[in-house]
Parts: sequence; structure tokens; C-alpha cells
Amino acid sequence: MPDISILSGGAAQALVRALEPRFLAATGHGIEGSFGAVGAMRARLAEGAQPDVVILTAAIIAELVAGGVVAPDSIADLGDVGTAIAVRAGDPVPDVADAAALRDALLSADAIYFPDPKLATAGIHFAGVIDKLGIGAAVAERLRTYPNGASAMAALANAPEARPIGCTQVTEIKAVAGVALVAELPPGLSLATRYTAGVALRAPHPQAARELVKLLAGDATADHRRRAGFV
Repeated sequence: MPDISILSGGAAQALVRALEPRFLAATGHGIEGSFGAVGAMRARLAEGAQPDVVILTAAIIAELVAGGVVAPDSIADLGDVGTAIAVRAGDPVPDVADAAALRDALLSADAIYFPDPKLATAGIHFAGVIDKLGIGAAVAERLRTYPNGASAMAALANAPEARPIGCTQVTEIKAVAGVALVAELPPGLSLATRYTAGVALRAPHPQAARELVKLLAGDATADHRRRAGFV
């Protein structure tokens, strides 16, 4: 049986991989996944990629439905994902309970790891947070950006600096060994992003694709989504 192809934001990668064995057992199809910054995944669609399933932010999926790319009767929400602060496993946990505390924590760090500030949902938002806190110039030389949240957190886990800190979506923090979730960004700076799955209108394997969306978003896998970081 051919693999079902997915084009997805990195926030859903751990969930998809956790449910892949169940999907394979039920349908005989494996999963070929491409995961990364939402902007990069959207660009791949614009360049002609033809996946079976698309998992992106709810807003982008709505645009893709309107543009005739995703079947409107196939979409299903996976849940909301918060954007959060992370540290290297075993490092002291900073106070980030409010904007002032977060500002101090970032200024105290000697490296700040986060995803692409132009293409990644969390990266775009966190770059804005740095600006809102008025510390852009002070931390500019300490910023460490990566194509997506998973690669940013993998780099944080192996950071050579003494006091590194990171920011990306909760699901990406929880999926990477060697980093620890501190807390979501504080009130006034927080971001929760809804992710939605849908079947591409030109899906090579539309029926199996619909089964995969049902599995990812269904009641039977709600615990998997919660453990992954969706709410």
C-alpha cells in the first residue's frame, strides 16, 4: 500500500508520528510527512506540491478551502497550541510569569533559540515579543534562529552556552528530548494557534487521507492530542 503524504506545520509532527502505527495497522498505509515552518509549507503548496493531507493553522486552511486547494467537507481541528519558553533540561527554570519577568529572563540569557522569524508561526510571534519588550538591540547578537521549532529545540538541547533559553510552540518543546517546558508566554504576550487538518482536493489517495484526518482529530485519540500539547 502506498504511503499517505502529509504537508504540515511542525506543531503536529509528534502527534502524527505517535499515531502512525495505528493508522498503518488500520489501513495498511504508512505516512510520508513533510513538517516545518507554516510559511514554508504553504510556499510548497503554492509551488505545486500535491499532498494527501494538509495540516496548517486554521486561518491558512480556511484560505486554502476558499482557494480550492483543500476539500471543505474534510477539515477537522486538532486543537490549540500555545507558544512557550523552554530551557535546556536540568538548567534552572526562570520566572516568566509576566512581561517584566520574561524581559529579565531574556536579558539574562546568553543565547536565545527560536524558529524562523519570517516563516514560522512561533518565530514570527516571538520576534514581535522581543520588540514589544524593547530589548531587540540588547539581545540581537544572542539570537539563534532555525528553520522550525523542532530544529531550534534540538539546538537548544545541545547549546554550548552557559545560560541558553528558547521559545517555540508547546508541542515542539514536548517532542524534543533534552529541553524542558517552562511556561507559556505571559498574558499580553501569549499566542495560542489553532491547527486544522484537511484533505487536498487533488489528493492522490483521498479515501485513506480522510481516514487519517478522522484519526488525528477524532475522539478516540483525544488523549494523544493532549499529551502532545494540543488543548
